[in-house]
Amino acid sequence: MSLPTIWVFGDQLNRSIGALSGATPLTHRVLLVESTSKITSRKWHIQRVHFIVASMRKFANELRTEGFHVDYRYAGSMAQGVAEHVREFAPPEIVATEPNSYAARLLVAELGVRTVPSNQFLCHPSEFQGFLGTRKSIKMEDFYRWQRKQLNVLMDGNEPTGGRWNFDEENRQPPPKTGHDRWPEPERFELDELDRAVIESVQKHCFGKLPEGQWATTRDGALERLRFFVKHVLPMFGEHEDAMLTSNWHLAHSLLSPYLNIGLLLPGEVVEAAQSAFRDGGVPLNSAEGFIRQIIGWREYIWNCYWQWMPEYAHMNVLSADVDLPPMFTDPAKTSMACMKSVLSGVNERAYSHHIERLMVLGNFALIAGISPQQLTRWMWNSYIDAAEWVMVPNVVGMSQYADGGMLATKPYASGGAYIDRMSDHCKGCVYDRKKRTGDDACPFTVLYWDFFMRHQDRFVKNPRVARQVRAAQQLQDREELQVVAVSMMKKLSEGTL
Repeated sequence: MSLPTIWVFGDQLNRSIGALSGATPLTHRVLLVESTSKITSRKWHIQRVHFIVASMRKFANELRTEGFHVDYRYAGSMAQGVAEHVREFAPPEIVATEPNSYAARLLVAELGVRTVPSNQFLCHPSEFQGFLGTRKSIKMEDFYRWQRKQLNVLMDGNEPTGGRWNFDEENRQPPPKTGHDRWPEPERFELDELDRAVIESVQKHCFGKLPEGQWATTRDGALERLRFFVKHVLPMFGEHEDAMLTSNWHLAHSLLSPYLNIGLLLPGEVVEAAQSAFRDGGVPLNSAEGFIRQIIGWREYIWNCYWQWMPEYAHMNVLSADVDLPPMFTDPAKTSMACMKSVLSGVNERAYSHHIERLMVLGNFALIAGISPQQLTRWMWNSYIDAAEWVMVPNVVGMSQYADGGMLATKPYASGGAYIDRMSDHCKGCVYDRKKRTGDDACPFTVLYWDFFMRHQDRFVKNPRVARQVRAAQQLQDREELQVVAVSMMKKLSEGTL
């Protein structure tokens, strides 16, 4: 008798997720499809493609070891892979866990695949409706507090542990003057024959530095990184959470998002590990809370906003930002800006930069320069090890570029060179002077920051969170000269000479 098939997508690589959680080798066959058209559809970072494909192949091998009959199908497209599987095995039914992207859900519907609810996140979109209720607007902080209560995380009865919901104020310190090696180097994972075969098969379609074992491609490796983070890094996570250093790319960041986003780790086990470490006295509250907020607060909030607002949301652009992505994003040598060169070089080397570098360097610059939010989204989706549409669309369109007009964030995250100088060591030695608004060595962040608020003064003078900045821009004595400098900078930006 032919077995029903469970179709597992490449970002659902865990025995405990959805349809696979209750399956056994006696009850189901498993299908994974490695799609050539997906791999060759655009120029991906080699470390991103290797991470996903190698993780898929190794997960298939783990299922085979468990006794499952796994059809790991190499096909031109996902639909073609399913069709070939049906022709060969004629399963009475194909079932899948709800896919994590809008397009994939349309695909499974078109193919007549039955889906079961996903438990890959801690708040299903159906549960999110309970949070929304009759609210006219949604704020992440409100959702986070609701999540804390629902999940009973860092709670003492009905009150937050320590009497406070968050410790943001303690977690925004600039980088320390010394001791930049205080944060332990992330462990590496030796590449095996399967890893090397994947790299060889996808390399010609990709860009970026080849993998060197920075990212684990198995659940065992992901669990090892989780244990390492909780024991050695989480105790130092809080204070310098928003800091940036040229000499240290990881600081105290967990580096767990890639594993969470493809299922090698589940959010519940990550949160429990952090909370247990705090309860046992090994982690201070500000570090535990700051990290847990990223998991049950921001990550789950972004996930649910994606499902609330797609597909129209991906195309929003209320600020009419239409500047093409500058050459520096694909070739960091095409800028002399120390902060942009450092972050972009790091992305090329590791397919990664931490959240403040994404928001307050790359995203901030794209915002004040008027770069197309859709082009920036696509570049980030192509470039980051932890990228997925549900992650990148709300984070770029909403949080980073304010292209949704304030649906997700209450203000544009625009800042000048002063913020970069305060929170990093990038400005020291840079050819541009963050204090200058005019002249050949004026800082592009400073110039374009003021220019941004002048360009959009009619909109933002009505926003109480940034109205003061708009009025300050209107009162600059050198505003006309500054705008001339801004035009010159934008020309150099497009030429790759800024």
